[in-house]
Amino acid sequence: MTSLITTELVILDADQGTESSAVIRALAAKIAEQDRANSADGLAAAAIAREEKTPTGVPGGIAIPHARTEAVTEPSLAMARLNPPVDFGAKDGPADLVFMIAAPEGAGKDHLKLLSKLARSLVKKDFVASLRAAATEQEIVDLVETALGLRETPEEATPTGGAPTTTEPTPTGGAPTTTGGAPTTTEPIPTSAAPTESPASSTDNPRRVVAVTACPTGIAHTYMAADALAQAGSEMGIDVVTETQGSSGTTPIDQAVIDAADAVVFAVDVDVRDKARFAGKPYVQVPVKAGIDDPQGLITKALAEADAPNGRRLTAAHAADDSSDAQSGSRESVGAHLKRVLLTGVSYMIPFVAAGGLLMALGFLLGGFDIPDYAEDIVLGNSLWNLPTEYGDLALGPVGAYLGAVAFQIGNLSMSFLVAALAGYIAFGIADRPGIAPGFTVGAVAVLMGAGFIGGIIGGLLAGYIAHWIGSFAAPRWLRGLMPVVIIPLVASLVSSGLMFMVLGGPISALTKGLDSWLSSMTGTAAVILGLILGTMMAVDLGGPVNKVAYSFAVAGLAAGSVENPVPWEIMATVMAAGMVPPLAMALATAVRPRIFSQAEKENGKAAWLLGAAFISEGAIPFAASDPLRVIPASVVGAGVTGGMTMAFSVTSQAPHGGVFVFFAIDSFLLFLLSVVVGTIISALLVLALKIFVRKGGAAGLAEATAPSAATATAAATTGSTTGSGSADEANPTEPVSSNADATRV
Repeated sequence: MTSLITTELVILDADQGTESSAVIRALAAKIAEQDRANSADGLAAAAIAREEKTPTGVPGGIAIPHARTEAVTEPSLAMARLNPPVDFGAKDGPADLVFMIAAPEGAGKDHLKLLSKLARSLVKKDFVASLRAAATEQEIVDLVETALGLRETPEEATPTGGAPTTTEPTPTGGAPTTTGGAPTTTEPIPTSAAPTESPASSTDNPRRVVAVTACPTGIAHTYMAADALAQAGSEMGIDVVTETQGSSGTTPIDQAVIDAADAVVFAVDVDVRDKARFAGKPYVQVPVKAGIDDPQGLITKALAEADAPNGRRLTAAHAADDSSDAQSGSRESVGAHLKRVLLTGVSYMIPFVAAGGLLMALGFLLGGFDIPDYAEDIVLGNSLWNLPTEYGDLALGPVGAYLGAVAFQIGNLSMSFLVAALAGYIAFGIADRPGIAPGFTVGAVAVLMGAGFIGGIIGGLLAGYIAHWIGSFAAPRWLRGLMPVVIIPLVASLVSSGLMFMVLGGPISALTKGLDSWLSSMTGTAAVILGLILGTMMAVDLGGPVNKVAYSFAVAGLAAGSVENPVPWEIMATVMAAGMVPPLAMALATAVRPRIFSQAEKENGKAAWLLGAAFISEGAIPFAASDPLRVIPASVVGAGVTGGMTMAFSVTSQAPHGGVFVFFAIDSFLLFLLSVVVGTIISALLVLALKIFVRKGGAAGLAEATAPSAATATAAATTGSTTGSGSADEANPTEPVSSNADATRV
């Protein structure tokens, strides 16, 4: 491996002006002069653009401008010690030590690990002091290479070599990180340090915070923020476990550690990969630089969210929307991996369907149900100044016909991307960006072959695994830059789409047509049974994998629906109606018998009215999390009944989401509402009965639910037994705490 830094890349005690951009250009010129970049201007422009997004100055008089760009031909590190210092946006003033990290677009992980290791070293005061004391460029190079572990260190550190290193294993069990100069001692960090000044901490039961850090380039700020948070936690007596989602790879925090944590800190400038792991946890989310500037404040805020009864929690819906693929190196089973990549495809596909479905429904509302026969001719041959004269009888006049045709065509075009988007983002979930083009291409081939969404799923998996396999090759340096943008998309598209054309497309098309025929033939009892199954699936895990399978099944078939074949629309209506039941039922239950719910649950119940009406099943998660054995069975029964009723009534929905707010897209809307109301009442009554009678046995439970004094006494007693704290004289006589819910953890 070539050296990242040489004496020619070091500038000592120079006046580089007063602008950060001037310093960046000077360092970029140094890198280009050593033939490590083919364009000093290109490198400088990329670093300055990164600087404009988030200033790279950090506390301690340090700045780390950085960029990943095709202008760089060899991973490089340039350093300037400035006199006078220059402002890079740090809170504590200008920087006199500036390290510019330049990485090529296809940089190998070994180089990226070294660059990230340097960033972590810069939060260590003894290393920084040594840099300021160095007298020559060679001393700077020696210090940096020693910190990176590229050379052996002397047995005794010199005055310019910094203080002895302490090797500190991270709480996650990863590789030890060095805290400065030459290593001489080993001191493990206690994983449950005693508190210093944290009132929420306890020596018997230390508090734990998990943190995820990530920045756009994944080189510097990602690792500095992680180290700053871990160090701050140690000083506060709080166990902080970090996960860096950077360019050099990610080792996910063990799920058991996440489950045991009190709160989560997301210090990120990009989406968190696999964010659903943290669903239900109290959290704060800030830019990655805040993790460097104020780590103690972030930890304090996160724990404050955990202690607040109505503190901010990460909902399953939010986690699913924001999460993306876990990087290679995450320890997943085959089933978990497949589930993740399939849900990645579905989550990216849904916006196409949601927008397209609603626009098509609006087109039917304005232009009538025969608008598909006229839409293309109208949008191509007419305008607002030349309204159509030929259109269906149900259109709202010439203006309605024209606007309806425009809305329908836009929606129809959006829906045409459904299978391609599904395949493309499944491939993305496996191979990252190089998988997108092969995935979209094979998805388009699946549509052409009539293979439908089944072909899209199989094609996306095929394209993703082929792209990932090609990307694993050790390509020569001159070819690395072409791999993600030319070689991988070209070969993966050719192989996966070729197989779809020549081998897979025909059989999958026949299977899809057979499935469509079977669904279209379902009437009477068979349709009701299908509705019961789909309704049950929507409620069994409230936004989890089973719920997503049912929803994806409905959404994938939506484009195939028509006036002649309304079954896919009926399935969509069934799934949406059943998904509305759990949150509405919990809202109704808290309104009917508020005394048997905690204060936090009653507040969540108020919000659940709107969430349920909008078809957001996750509105019931706080209730299911605190009392799953009562809430989930009750929700399943009501949602199943609703699903069976909507199929029996042949209710249809051309919109994939929105609940009652897309009434114009739902045929037989009153029967749709009736089905939802019946299921809601059934689930609400069941959950109340289970909470009242099953918890303590008929009479005792009923007495607690109806008698304020008894409820208070029982709540006080059960609070102590279920949460490990509390006494009778601590109970609130007007707001008893439910024995099956912790009011501070919902």
